[in-house]
Amino acid sequence: METTFVELEGENDLSDEDKVLLEQARKATKEAYAPYSSFHVGAALRTKHGAVVRGSNFENASYPLCLCAERSAIAAARSAYGSPKIDCMAITASTDKAELSNPVTPCGACRQVLFEVEQIQGSPLKLILEGKNGKIWVLKTVSDLVPLAFDGTFLR
Repeated sequence: METTFVELEGENDLSDEDKVLLEQARKATKEAYAPYSSFHVGAALRTKHGAVVRGSNFENASYPLCLCAERSAIAAARSAYGSPKIDCMAITASTDKAELSNPVTPCGACRQVLFEVEQIQGSPLKLILEGKNGKIWVLKTVSDLVPLAFDGTFLR
């Protein structure tokens, strides 16, 4: 099994619109509520029409009730714009407990939701993944992140 992504040395290798999106994801980390883990995650998505929507994680003492940044951004976009097609999502994180030299990747639940969004809209959803320092990973499609995804065909 293989997956495909591009590894960039830094944000200067991104297009201008992707740099803006990544900066919005960084801003979203500052809006995160993470008193338990100190792991602040920010996501920013861009719709096909150019709207940018941010989301950040919101922790709860009962961990299963936590909200992830990626799903928060998707829910906010759907609340604001109906069912917008999402062109791209940038995801980053910050913490004072670790270096984060590798790009952060979505948790399993968020991967599944992102895959479902890509399936619903019928077009690729590009992902830009960044850690606190270091390289950036760009995936052309969520399918590259979840090559053996569970989807609705299993339920028919």
